[in-house]
Amino acid sequence: MTQGRRTSRPAARLPTMKHFSRSDRVNEQIHRELSELLRQVKDPRVAHLLPLVTLTGVEVSPDYAHARVFYTCMAPEDRRPEVDRGLRHAAGFLRRELGRRIRIHHLPELHFAFDASVERGTHLSQLIDEAVGSDRRQQE
Repeated sequence: MTQGRRTSRPAARLPTMKHFSRSDRVNEQIHRELSELLRQVKDPRVAHLLPLVTLTGVEVSPDYAHARVFYTCMAPEDRRPEVDRGLRHAAGFLRRELGRRIRIHHLPELHFAFDASVERGTHLSQLIDEAVGSDRRQQE
């Protein structure tokens, strides 16, 4: 019985996948968990405001000490300061509950920041619709 020599073939390469950095994964996990936790706040001073809040993103500092949490709100503009105060008031509870859900060496302090990009996008969309409507009226 002769032993044949196996020729090695190059391993098939898998399609390259985008590798996310640790901070990207932490940002996404904090975003996901906080979105869920916002629905569990029972403090009557802020609970009525939080269903109007949508988290749009999270950016954790390089040392993981701070996390800027971006949000948008469906409440009227004059109620935004109240929403901001409510989020700041709930930050301690949210951070504590976040610590129970995710395992990270340093749990970042949460800082909330209003994200106006959704409003800007809506405004630009309205301007485009108006321009298109104006062009149609002129062509008639």
